[in-house]
Amino acid sequence: QVQLVESGGGLVQAGGSLRLSCVASGRTFGSMGWFRQAPGKEREFVAARHWSSGITRYADSVKGRFTISRDNAQNTVYLQMNSLKPEDTAVYYCAATTTLDPGTHYSDYGYWGQGTQVTVSS
Repeated sequence: QVQLVESGGGLVQAGGSLRLSCVASGRTFGSMGWFRQAPGKEREFVAARHWSSGITRYADSVKGRFTISRDNAQNTVYLQMNSLKPEDTAVYYCAATTTLDPGTHYSDYGYWGQGTQVTVSS
């Protein structure tokens, strides 16, 4: 069975950092990404990366603060989050797609992790 398992969420103060991890199993993917969803809000794009080429995309709200990367040997994608702001508070979801071009909308992804909570206090 295809599985995406996120970890690394937690509570941090504004200006702090967290690194999220997503371990993929069950199959290979063309691209993987991160989305987030705050209470009462629609799930929004954060970052995505083509697995092999390194092509990346970032939401404007996180550009310059977040970095998506991979560990090929461990079949893992990471989201390094620096200079965190209270508005970054959300459940963060790992997502994967078989397409080579990483999309920026949740409908572009067919596989999802269970989510990990990130809370940033002021």
